[in-house]
Amino acid sequence: MTTNSTYKPSEGKREEFRKYLEKNGIMDALTKVLVNLYEEVDKPENALQYIIDKLSIQAGHETYDVLETKLNDAHTRIRELEEQIEAQAAQLPPEEPGECGGEEPGEENQAERQPE
Repeated sequence: MTTNSTYKPSEGKREEFRKYLEKNGIMDALTKVLVNLYEEVDKPENALQYIIDKLSIQAGHETYDVLETKLNDAHTRIRELEEQIEAQAAQLPPEEPGECGGEEPGEENQAERQPE
């Protein structure tokens, strides 16, 4: 068994793989990410994570930070809607007993529930 460091693919396979990478936009994506990393004034501590994050963004995947922001926005929207519901409920007249079917809440037919 050979290791990756000693394995030398044939020139034809290497060229075929290079064309595959170019056709699928991998060469461009890697080049852009590496250029961005090179141009960073403050280099990230974890270069691999930087590359993974940038490639994820290019591929259309959302990073943790983006998802966290969306989640926080959703929580804010939920609180706003709950406040609107409370404000509208406070404007409604109080409910009179018997308006919802004639029985007080919890006053189901007592005869049905009593044991024999």
